Amino acid sequence: MAKMQRALQLIYPYQCISCTTLVADELALCGDCWRETPFIAGLVCDACGTPLPGETDGANELCDDCMTIARPWHRGRAAVLYKGNARRLILALKHGDRPELAKPAARWMLSAARPLIEPGMVIVPVPAHWTRLLKRRYNQAVLLGRALGTLTGLNMLPTAIVRKHHTPVQDGMGLDARFENVAGAIVPHPKRGGELVGKRVLLVDDVMTSGATLACATEACHSAGATQVCVLPLARVAKDT
Repeated sequence: MAKMQRALQLIYPYQCISCTTLVADELALCGDCWRETPFIAGLVCDACGTPLPGETDGANELCDDCMTIARPWHRGRAAVLYKGNARRLILALKHGDRPELAKPAARWMLSAARPLIEPGMVIVPVPAHWTRLLKRRYNQAVLLGRALGTLTGLNMLPTAIVRKHHTPVQDGMGLDARFENVAGAIVPHPKRGGELVGKRVLLVDDVMTSGATLACATEACHSAGATQVCVLPLARVAKDT
């Protein structure tokens, strides 16, 4: 099998997931694309993962948004900023029929989420409405959650919470409108919501902008009986973007 894989690699060499440059490993970025991808590192907001100025001293810091907007979750992290090459890759995952991108993205998310992950946690992806699934054929949050579960060994509960009604796309909405748009849209599953009773949840999504959707999903997890929720979007929209 190993010889066959090596032979296939000679015939079909690995290409960067963002361009056509040859790379040594499957589902990897080339050096140039890696440098163009805005990975989040250093001091970050403990509630949403957005980068903060200065150096970490071990204390938990909050960004301006998280000091003024009530966050129903416990802690949060994000892997990349939603701009540049990261934005292009997420749009390809979300709309470009490239579900394989969930695997490398999950590796980046795991690197960011290490301070949050504890044994016995369960992964819950933010649900999509069934009408949206008909169009896209998959929920990218489920793909990310499944890949993250493989890396961590944590159990994923993809149907513990559900989106009970379709909500308009939030692009262009102000802060209050975003929260009003999703209010009550995500609820515990009537039969499988009980899977969250007494559980600590790692809530996974692709992008966090205002946090309205993650807040709604967090409240659904708490309503289902979860004891604690941490959030892990792949990307964070930051004000300096």
